[in-house]
Amino acid sequence: MEWIKLLNPDRLGQSGKNAQSSARSFFEQDYDRIIFSHPFRRLQDKTQVVPLPEEDFVHTRLTHSLEVSSVGRSLGKKVGEVITEKYPELKEAGFSAFDFGAIVAAASLSHDIGNPPFGHSGEDAISDFFEKSTIGKTIKAQVSEAEWKDLTNFEGNAQGFRLLNRPDNQGIKLTLSTLAAFTKYPRPSLISERDKSRRSQKKYGFFQSEKDIFTELAEAVGLLRLSDSEAIYSRHPLTFLVEAADDICYHIIDLEDGCRLGWVPFEQARDLLAEILGESYMPEKLEKTKGKNEKIGYLRALAINALIEQCVNIFKENEAEILSGQFDTALMDLVPSKKVLRDIIAVSVQKIYRSRLVLETEAVGHVVLEGLLSSFLEAAIAQKGKEDSGQKDLTVFRLLPEAYQEMITETGSFYEISMICIDYISGMTDRYAITLYRKLKGISLPG
Repeated sequence: MEWIKLLNPDRLGQSGKNAQSSARSFFEQDYDRIIFSHPFRRLQDKTQVVPLPEEDFVHTRLTHSLEVSSVGRSLGKKVGEVITEKYPELKEAGFSAFDFGAIVAAASLSHDIGNPPFGHSGEDAISDFFEKSTIGKTIKAQVSEAEWKDLTNFEGNAQGFRLLNRPDNQGIKLTLSTLAAFTKYPRPSLISERDKSRRSQKKYGFFQSEKDIFTELAEAVGLLRLSDSEAIYSRHPLTFLVEAADDICYHIIDLEDGCRLGWVPFEQARDLLAEILGESYMPEKLEKTKGKNEKIGYLRALAINALIEQCVNIFKENEAEILSGQFDTALMDLVPSKKVLRDIIAVSVQKIYRSRLVLETEAVGHVVLEGLLSSFLEAAIAQKGKEDSGQKDLTVFRLLPEAYQEMITETGSFYEISMICIDYISGMTDRYAITLYRKLKGISLPG
């Protein structure tokens, strides 16, 4: 892969048509487009890990995404400073370290945009619905094997790519480089054999409905195709930085949230973060900070900065292998702090991810999402044969946004009908999903 091609400011279908503003690069415009988009705004009421408790503030998908973007910008700029010095042709073409930072910041900002309500349990709920429900068996008989894999192995990353490229989301329309950097898993859901040694094949990054779009952008930015018969590609190099930004934040900030809520003892959280800092940890400075929350916040900032430096060093050391497609490992799996990071995850699993509040939210998510999918899919499929559509199905169908109604009416594909319903339901906030479920089930009245 070549950096000059990887930094492609074109947008799908708009190659060379738009002049770049002197105030903002195309990559900086990507960030602004995401910030003002409806899918991004909805992240303010989507669970990150811990549902919003009354007694303290914890992170939502929105605040998490903003923080990941901030870390991503720092990673991108630091790497960009090295790369632009190493390859003079980049400077000659007008690229700078700020462009690297802007691409990683925008891709990081949107990294969770496709996640459904109720955290990762929402993904499981959607998958289980198609796998186990009666209507799922009806749909299975009408779709291809690859399409069925999409539905029964729902993936928030692929949903994010779909959202960013939906025809009715023309206001987003990101540059090819940002879209490529966004895609952590550049492969479809169904492949003949997964290479378990490659991090990029752990999950998948696009549905069958967007396979042609991804293939087009992969060729445009020069990603390496790893299979002659399947749409499996190497990662865009900056994707490793997007992934690292996310990894840094959820390791450190989930621990901070757990400490603030009293689920993780202050002393335990302090010692884990201090271990990341190593010899640079100065307990006497920490003692000058008043309050446990302020102390943990101080250590969190230092730990994030230390991990940024470690990830940048790993990237620099492996840049040639990254460009050749040989390197395919998470940067955080190689940093000097990898052992303490494993310890942090172990503590988080035990005391945060398996806490009663989190488990209750996951259970609620399964019931609510399965109920919504059942109601809207039955209503949508009933419209294929209008003579069989009862008044209840028609009423529920009319609750869908008008654009979605039109798309369902125009398509004859059970797969696309399913994907449109998923678009609607996975885009809901936690609170709205619960409210609508209660109304559809007659548990509460409108108004």
